[in-house]
Order: sequence, then structure tokens, then C-alpha cells
Amino acid sequence: MSKIIAEMVDVRRDFTQGDVTIEVLRGVNLAIAEGELVALLGPSGTGKSTLLQALGLLEGGFDGSIKIDGEETHSLGPDRCTVIRREKLGFVYQFHHLLPDFDALENVMLPQLIMGLGPDEARDRASTLLSTLGLSERLEHRPAKLSGGEQQRVAVARALANRPRLVLADEPTGNLDEHTANVVLGEFMNLVRSQGSAALVATHNERLAAKMDRVVRLHDGKLG
Repeated sequence: MSKIIAEMVDVRRDFTQGDVTIEVLRGVNLAIAEGELVALLGPSGTGKSTLLQALGLLEGGFDGSIKIDGEETHSLGPDRCTVIRREKLGFVYQFHHLLPDFDALENVMLPQLIMGLGPDEARDRASTLLSTLGLSERLEHRPAKLSGGEQQRVAVARALANRPRLVLADEPTGNLDEHTANVVLGEFMNLVRSQGSAALVATHNERLAAKMDRVVRLHDGKLG
């Protein structure tokens, strides 16, 4: 049986606006196994991003249990959460969020350098990832000189640079045309599987979700 990489048990999140309390997550239960790619489906405004923020340890205020690679995170301080994010999680967003003053190679090297990898090793790893994603001729191009699809490929390479246990992707192809979205998603899935990571991909695209190993749907604050 594959090891469980991420587990959420009865996770809840409320937001208060004035005198109104909005229940966004109302007891979410989810387990993601090693090597598994899971699609998180739901229309805009249903709480997909909130769920990803919870699993990514990006903000507090959540009730329930969240385990990453077997470690309970509920009572952890910010320093330990930062270490878990750096060492075990990768993030891909709808907007690539690349550093504009760094070229593609440097954008993918940076998280590795932060992890303590030497410059030569980081450069080799970044070059290999970007070449696998079809960017071998674009390594020294800054984001402004790359197309939208190319920028998102760099973002995928950056997210996978440190071989995370879990990759969280929030509408990663939402800004791409259909053909480019298919290509980028396919490359993303192949890379995640090849290095044994797991992934949770939030999307509203049924067709793209069908390519994953499993689909879960967020409705009325719960997964079904």
C-alpha cells in the first residue's frame, strides 16, 4: 500500500464579515498517497484555494488535523511550517509569479540554493528540468521574453526543483489556451510521476481533471 503523503481530517475554516460568519470548509477529509495525482474540482468561490492554503500551511485559522508526510501540523510554530513548505511542498499558481530580474535558469536554481544545494548542482538540476519541459533554448531568457506557456513551464520546474513530497497547483493552466494547457499539464503530470511526488491540482476544467488519477469535488464546504 502506498504511503499517505498528505492527510486532512475534519478541516474547517470560517471567515467573519461584520456580523456574518461564512463557513468555507465544513469538515474536509482527504488523503493523498505517494505518486498520486488528484484533481480538486469546483466552480470559482467554492473554497478550492482556501483548501490548498490549508494543506500548504500558508495561513492559520483552520480547525482539524492536517498531516504532511506523517507529521501533524496543527500546533506547529511558523518556523517549523516554513521548513516543511521549503523541504516537502511545491507550489504552482495560475499566475507564474516568476522573478522578473532573473532568467529561467536562475528562477529554478533559487529554491535549490535556499535549500543549501551548491550552485553547480542547482544549475544542473534546473537545466535538466527546463530541458525536459522543452525549454533548453530558453534558459537565459527572462520572464518578459517568454510566452505564457513557457513562463508556466518555468513555474512547474521551479515547483519541482527540490523534489517535493507534495505539489499543490491552483488553476495552473487557467491563463493558457486549450492546446498549451494540455501540453503543460501533461508535462507537469509526467514530471510529478517520474520523481515519485504526489499532487493536488485545483481546477474547474472537467476535461483536464479527468486526466488525473482521481477526482474530488468541493461542494458546500465538503469533499464528495
